[in-house]
Amino acid sequence: MAKILLVEDDENIASTVREWLGNDRHSIEWVDNGKEGLNRLKFYEFELAILDWQLPDMTGPEICREYRRSGGKAPVLMLTSRKDSDDKVTGLDAGADDYLIKPVDLKELSARVRALLRRPTALTPSNIKAGALELDPSTGKVLKRGVEITLLPKEFALLNFLMRHPNQVFSPDRLISLVWPSTTEVSRDTIKVHIKRLRDKLDDDDRPSFIRSIHGMGYVLECEEPTS
Repeated sequence: MAKILLVEDDENIASTVREWLGNDRHSIEWVDNGKEGLNRLKFYEFELAILDWQLPDMTGPEICREYRRSGGKAPVLMLTSRKDSDDKVTGLDAGADDYLIKPVDLKELSARVRALLRRPTALTPSNIKAGALELDPSTGKVLKRGVEITLLPKEFALLNFLMRHPNQVFSPDRLISLVWPSTTEVSRDTIKVHIKRLRDKLDDDDRPSFIRSIHGMGYVLECEEPTS
């Protein structure tokens, strides 16, 4: 699962893409204009951006170029009806990572998204493992020592993120920015509640918690299996 920004002014296309990628368990934020899209990219963190080429106020390449200039590193997939190779070069030169022609083939879209999300960790298997935990992003299954654990969608999203970044400490505010949609009102108490729920479902009474609290800093998922 990934947090994805979709910038697309055609509501029908946006609705179709959001539903399709949502079925792949991605969290999709949608905006219908370039300025708002660029603002979201600059001030919130996403794992992938999908940009329409032709928007009412600015083009996809313009958004991508400004995003890269501001230091943005998330992969960018450009959607366009333009088929000319020069246009493709323009998009790639602006900093886009991939390019998909409209009308969008949804299965190909899923494949391109998976490929882009794998790029930073190309050698990482599709299933994520951390100690006794194993998570399958494609099916939404979580196993603890081979036994399936049932999680709610946001619990799964939070665990997915922490397992992708083991042994790294994240503050509650950072987790809000990285896991929750920027349009959602979320407080630090929300993070505490979700961490507690994960601990209740994952931890053993006779072992330390998989998710450790670091006083004054935040939370970290221990990579090694806890031992008594």
